[in-house]
Amino acid sequence: MSRSIQSIGVSRFFKRIGYFVRLGRPLHLAGGFVFSGLGIAVALFLGVSINWTVAIWCQLAITATQLMTHYSNDYFDQDADAAALTPTRWASGSRILPEGLLPPHVALIAALVCGGLALAATAVLVTIVQSPFWTLCLLLLSIFVAWAYSSPPLWLNRRGLGEVCAALLVPGLTTLLSFQVQRGEMALLPLLAVVPLCFFQFAMLLSVNFPDAAGDVLVNKRTLVVIYGPKRTATWFLAALVCPYLLLPLLIWLGLPVGVAFAILLTLPISAGQVRRIRRGEATDPARWEALAFWSMALLITTAVLETAVFLVLRGT
Repeated sequence: MSRSIQSIGVSRFFKRIGYFVRLGRPLHLAGGFVFSGLGIAVALFLGVSINWTVAIWCQLAITATQLMTHYSNDYFDQDADAAALTPTRWASGSRILPEGLLPPHVALIAALVCGGLALAATAVLVTIVQSPFWTLCLLLLSIFVAWAYSSPPLWLNRRGLGEVCAALLVPGLTTLLSFQVQRGEMALLPLLAVVPLCFFQFAMLLSVNFPDAAGDVLVNKRTLVVIYGPKRTATWFLAALVCPYLLLPLLIWLGLPVGVAFAILLTLPISAGQVRRIRRGEATDPARWEALAFWSMALLITTAVLETAVFLVLRGT
């Protein structure tokens, strides 16, 4: 009997570990590595010798900030996640807290611990980089916006500001930070490289808010989809897909390598597929929301990976 009870206890313990891992949404951490890698690739392209100790501490700060955001998002969005009428694997959080698989305070404690780790990594970075002041500014800004996205006192994702702020933060500040800690100063080129990614990130965030809109209305969570409605937001989604390609001539003129611009053009079939989905009304079709969000994420990550590959190929030319 005692062995049976003990085995049940062990089983429950490992189940809770699994739930805790799911709560942190580890699959979404990949973006932090991809965008950080892009910043390193741009630095290599400009002739910078990479300090891998700095790169590792920078990645620790980025990943800890991401985890802080995931845990705080699930904790402070409990009402919206519980009210979600049509949750998908990409929207409505991890579903761990609404389903009662872990107590809510676990998410809050994890968020605070990860925030502390991000600040600790920041403290280390400012002692080993070439420009500690700007590194400190970029990291503190990133941590602040990441916390404010779904947490008090700003609650950005409940005031129609979450999509824009996260679009600038996730691919934008992550890439710029990774570049800056290596070169010691900012340059125009990484800014040009992240412009298409910020548009695609914005589109991706809209795609994952379509399924949550009905539940968000019930708890007064005012995302852009809630404020302006699915049809108008779908128009913005289309604009976010098209703008990066229309801006390519300007980006090239400002200094983006033609090879990198061509790599971005290679993603045009994915964007075209998304345009067709929106024109068929999939922004308001629950059966299609999974595919819409998946291809939005695929477009974002594929573009970043292709840009990184081209910068690495061109660095010796």
